[in-house]
Amino acid sequence: MLNFPQMKITYNPKLKALARQLRNNATKSEIRLWQRLKRNQMYGFDFHRQKPIDEYIVDFFCNSLQLAIELDGYSYQIVEVWQKDVEKTKRLNELGIHVLRFSDYQVFHDVENVLRAIEDYILTFEQNNKTLPPISGRDG
Repeated sequence: MLNFPQMKITYNPKLKALARQLRNNATKSEIRLWQRLKRNQMYGFDFHRQKPIDEYIVDFFCNSLQLAIELDGYSYQIVEVWQKDVEKTKRLNELGIHVLRFSDYQVFHDVENVLRAIEDYILTFEQNNKTLPPISGRDG
């Protein structure tokens, strides 16, 4: 088991049931990306799906990396959805969580570059946080 610093995540307990429902009804793009993130496949980091944080639920979250990954569906064209996502990102940033956003289209048509962007974040994070063990010392 990997041992990385973890931040304390607080959330509205009322979101727990909704998060479970979202996990059970994942979109095709969420399923596709999850196949590449689950079981510590991404440099040994542990990602979770539909994770409640504060008053929000993020699509994917890695506590050790302080990273949320959000997938924007076709409804992203709607201004209200976009405004809520801006507020969500701002709040997550205030909590010290970085947010990477990808569209469903990117996940379906360019998943390798989506994974490269996540990998780039991980490598940059590790360079800036020397307390983490080097990648070569991890299982994965």
